[in-house]
Amino acid sequence: MRGGCLCGSVVYEVEPPLRPVIACHCTQCRKTSGHFWAATSVPHDRFRLVKDEGLTWFASSDTADRGFCAHCGSSLFWQPKGEVRISIAAGTLDGPTGLEIAEHWYTDDRGDYYDITDGKPCRNA
Repeated sequence: MRGGCLCGSVVYEVEPPLRPVIACHCTQCRKTSGHFWAATSVPHDRFRLVKDEGLTWFASSDTADRGFCAHCGSSLFWQPKGEVRISIAAGTLDGPTGLEIAEHWYTDDRGDYYDITDGKPCRNA
């Protein structure tokens, strides 16, 4: 399966299976994505960058970095430090993906302009 940024400066390939999508509503995810962050993940050994011309990393906290395209601004990756998995913005995958949202995280931080009504589990951890 392949994915990438809007302008094509970052392209990656992943080998399924992918983790179901987790929707994170924390303030940091909302600020970096413009809404909530919906991501799948795979172990590093099933992830490969095909093109990384525009890839830039931002240390968004002491525990994680975020990867984005410096050319078009697409939010692409969330990488916890020391983890063997990389989280990938589900919307950057070329479809169809067969993925579904499994649960919502940090729902107490969600924006006041939307409700979560899909019936998926919600937690604040």
